[in-house]
Amino acid sequence: MTRASLDKQPHEVAAMFDDVAARYDLTNDVLSLGQARLWRKAVAQAVDARPGERVLDLAAGTGTSSMPFAAAGAYTVPCDFSLGMLTEGKKRQPWMPLTAGDATRLPFRDEVFDAVTISFGLRNVQDTDAALRELHRVTKPGGRVVICEFSQPTWAPFRTVYTEYLMRALPPVAKAVSSSPDAYVYLAESIREWPDQPALARLLQQAGWSKVAWRNLTGGIVALHRGIRR
Repeated sequence: MTRASLDKQPHEVAAMFDDVAARYDLTNDVLSLGQARLWRKAVAQAVDARPGERVLDLAAGTGTSSMPFAAAGAYTVPCDFSLGMLTEGKKRQPWMPLTAGDATRLPFRDEVFDAVTISFGLRNVQDTDAALRELHRVTKPGGRVVICEFSQPTWAPFRTVYTEYLMRALPPVAKAVSSSPDAYVYLAESIREWPDQPALARLLQQAGWSKVAWRNLTGGIVALHRGIRR
């Protein structure tokens, strides 16, 4: 599955995230009405990082999403393709091993991580299938994947209201709080075009992951997909 429908090349998407890096975490909290913090907590519980484990946090941005895994005692590698995000993250957490990397060609050996996770970044990768295969490649047998991504609300009336918020309310709110509001117009469009819960589960299975399941958060606005590497 490619993301060419949004008509942006990888370097253009990276530049977009470079532009919003400084206020990215604040903007997410505002636009999600505070739900982003609850979603990060759900991811941390699903990953269940343990002391001594190695955890890859892909599309980690400034490293905020990586903090719970490190706090649990796991050796955590935040990885992102936006140098602006990584630079901002290094200012905040200079001790973390922030790493630049392309999700479709990860700079890691085979079977090195006990757990891999990506939150709100998979839909920005141009080739979703390649990214899921790469996550599978770098995970140890028996290791786990956790994907947190925007999805489709399960209640039809709410789904209509949510879509209206994305396309009408989100851009003006982003303009007020973000350093690059145009980026959030792109993000709204990427959310609208993203596969629903069963479709993403099928992509995970096709990439080699087993025991794939998902759990809806906030009525399906976000879904938490999980899988195991055989």
